[in-house]
Amino acid sequence: MTDHGTGAEGKDDSAILIPLHERRRERDELPVTFHRRELDQILKIYGTMVAAGEWRDYAIDHLRDRAVFSVFRRTSEVPLYQIVKTPALARRQGAFSVVAASGVILKRGHELGRVLAVFDKPLKLVGT
Repeated sequence: MTDHGTGAEGKDDSAILIPLHERRRERDELPVTFHRRELDQILKIYGTMVAAGEWRDYAIDHLRDRAVFSVFRRTSEVPLYQIVKTPALARRQGAFSVVAASGVILKRGHELGRVLAVFDKPLKLVGT
């Protein structure tokens, strides 16, 4: 006869009860992050602007309510632009936005690619 006692030794882990409110609290404490594909799109624009000599540095902040990719001309200055992901706004105005140094929202939307289009250079007419 085997006595397992009152402990969870040798028992199946699926039989352990976890209160739902504790699990939700653990999940809610995780910071908001950029997904791999989102970061790829952002770094593609960043690389283009670095090659053009317009940007030189960046910083990524993962906060509780949003993720921010800040772009700098010089490290000691305020960011020129901030690419912000705010999941709380996903159903309303869109989770993604580009904010200028002055605090003005240049573009906001549901798809990151369309929001990043604000950095596309306009075509110039070349005369012959």
